[in-house]
Amino acid sequence: QVQLVESGGGLVQAGGSLRLSCAASGRPFSRNAMGWFRQAPGKEREFVAGIRRSDGNTYYADSVKGRFTISRDNYKNTVTLQMNSLKPEDTAVYYCAAGYIDGRYDSWGQGTQVTVSL
Repeated sequence: QVQLVESGGGLVQAGGSLRLSCAASGRPFSRNAMGWFRQAPGKEREFVAGIRRSDGNTYYADSVKGRFTISRDNYKNTVTLQMNSLKPEDTAVYYCAAGYIDGRYDSWGQGTQVTVSL
């Protein structure tokens, strides 16, 4: 079992930056991938970025490539999402997730709200 707690959401103007953090506890090493997902009002949850625990390989949704950066610290059991050049369409609840490199995620945080205003 893995417990995840996100922090760092908030309100920012378009073009600004936010940094989300996720602290993992329990048995984080039982999962070999960490990721960030988001869900906007009226929309399904979507993948944003993922990172392999072992080698740090990263994966991004096309909509955030070049603007968002995911990183991890295996010693601290944390994952961060640096979000730059934010757009109003990035507004959503962002969720940290733990899972496997085949794309299955089965542990979720409670979510943190990110709101980007014009």
